[in-house]
Amino acid sequence: MSKLDRRSFIKKTSLSGAALASSTLFTGSSQKKNFTKSPFSDLDILATNDWWNRSDNEIINLKVKRDKVIAFGIYTLSNKTVKLTSQLFPLYPEESRDITLEINKNGKWEKIKTNKVNEIGWATTFKITDWDDSKDVKYRLSHGLGAEFIGLIRKNPTEKESIVLAAFSCNSNKDRGDRNNYINNINHINPDILFFAGDQSYDHKEHTAAWLKFGMQFREIFRERPCITIPDDHDIGQGNLWGENGKVASSPAGNDGGYYYHKEYIKMVERAQTNHLPDPYDKTPIEQGIGVYYTNIEYGDIDFAVIEDRKFKSGPNGKIPKQGPRPDHINNPNYDPKSIDLDGLTLLGERQHKFLSEWGKKQNSSVMKAVLSQTGFCGGAHLHGSKENRLHADLDSNGWPQKGRNKALKLIKEANAVHIAGDQHLATVIHHGIDKFEDGPWAFVVPAIVNNYYSRWWWPKNEKSGKKSNKVLPWNGRYLDGFNNKITMHAYANPDSDSSGSGYGIIKFNKKKKEVTFECWPRYQDVRDNNAKQFKGWPVTVSLG
Repeated sequence: MSKLDRRSFIKKTSLSGAALASSTLFTGSSQKKNFTKSPFSDLDILATNDWWNRSDNEIINLKVKRDKVIAFGIYTLSNKTVKLTSQLFPLYPEESRDITLEINKNGKWEKIKTNKVNEIGWATTFKITDWDDSKDVKYRLSHGLGAEFIGLIRKNPTEKESIVLAAFSCNSNKDRGDRNNYINNINHINPDILFFAGDQSYDHKEHTAAWLKFGMQFREIFRERPCITIPDDHDIGQGNLWGENGKVASSPAGNDGGYYYHKEYIKMVERAQTNHLPDPYDKTPIEQGIGVYYTNIEYGDIDFAVIEDRKFKSGPNGKIPKQGPRPDHINNPNYDPKSIDLDGLTLLGERQHKFLSEWGKKQNSSVMKAVLSQTGFCGGAHLHGSKENRLHADLDSNGWPQKGRNKALKLIKEANAVHIAGDQHLATVIHHGIDKFEDGPWAFVVPAIVNNYYSRWWWPKNEKSGKKSNKVLPWNGRYLDGFNNKITMHAYANPDSDSSGSGYGIIKFNKKKKEVTFECWPRYQDVRDNNAKQFKGWPVTVSLG
């Protein structure tokens, strides 16, 4: 088998705007009325301009019955503030753009506010302050003469001894079917809060349609509980992302740093996926006017810091010595890792360093902390895309630049927090080392929702366990990754595992014991079955006391 790279996958999975032919399905007055013209071309074609003239597509039917135009609501609750986004299917020109939010009080619906929907992305966000978070409250979103979506804003579960987070990543379009196995399992586990770490969409140029698909697949788990979502590289249309403070990238590969697609498309993606998060710590935009969303969410006495580990990161191309056929891949095991850890390179950036420092020191009612981001702070995989494609180091990971990696890990450790991420298509539990082994924080990278796209393996070349191995799996223990970062592997779920390594993470924060338990469940295990088994190597419990 020939070696695989991500770009070959992307070409096969991106939807081409040229393939979207016009149709005469809707030939009435809508064509004669004005619509909001998209600020970008050849992007989001299915859901912009005269969208009703598009042919059927492979992602999702956008021409829904008019009493079904509200696809879903998605929200967070933090510091007595609710932020709730209503996501709609595209509207015809003659339809109302008004969306109304109501809450149920004493069995009656009480209007809170009516918003206008943004026609670029078809969503609007409500913000309610001074929220009484001591009780469950039903909410209703309504549009027109009959469309509605009813959900539940849960009370803040501060009384619970253990808070449960369910975490997901990488919803590949290689499987466009339902997600009923996830829905059934998650609703049985009944977590308090959800986290989607990125790559909710793999249809690079059609985010609105793909986001609607994601929402319809998963809305029955976030209809009645808070949900954190953050975009990653595929969501904004790139195979990899080094945002470099918002500059324009020269190609979709993006390895010179920046964003390739139109700035308004990037802003639309981030509105859809992050407007329901608490307001940013510092809302100052980056280059091109692209926003930021790094923030924190206090829920159930757990303080979650949400960071953007791509947005400020330097692109490698032209900044470091090239070590392989691609600027972001290192194939030479004999290279000097110091040669790429140069001054002036950025990972999280000073703005997020300041945020994490202040967040880590902040005293509030929360008793435990966690950092949520897109990907892991090391090279936690050896084989990429196929067993024949071994990379010594992948600069898409947060293992590079090493100085930035170590600074981030020190701030997470000083906060006494764990790190939870996705992206890698390979579930791992790693105890990071900074100056020495195990002096950094613990990290859980959760598995992919669908793992038949660019799977990865943890597979040391010498096929030997490291020192201090827990002996649960063959290749646990202390290792140096391809950047010479110190890591101690405690668990991994290769694609040869149950469900091809796909699944989800369950993270249990025991506030009384100050312990965090990482669980890792295969997609096709039914947790309602008493014989259901996690991936081998899990659960892993760590103490933060």
